[in-house]
Amino acid sequence: MTNALPELERLRASIDNMDAILLHTLAERFKLTQQVGVLKAQHDLPPSDKAREARQIERLQRLATESGLDPAFAEKFLNFIVAEVIRHHEKIREDQG
Repeated sequence: MTNALPELERLRASIDNMDAILLHTLAERFKLTQQVGVLKAQHDLPPSDKAREARQIERLQRLATESGLDPAFAEKFLNFIVAEVIRHHEKIREDQG
């Protein structure tokens, strides 16, 4: 078992690095969606765009399949992010109103 510990630690360190990359990438994504929210509020556009969300789900499911991930996971992941983005857009609209 002790022979596996260095490999386990190496793999865990790589996982930790990937987690950091994911969080930094999400932060950058949310900066962009904040800008979208401001633009939507300024032009009285709705916080949610169901047609775009459907296209994004389809696109991410395709990318997930190509990457060897479960497309249902990709859909859940995007739905989670979109819900947070819509919440941000609604707050921006309230703050500007």
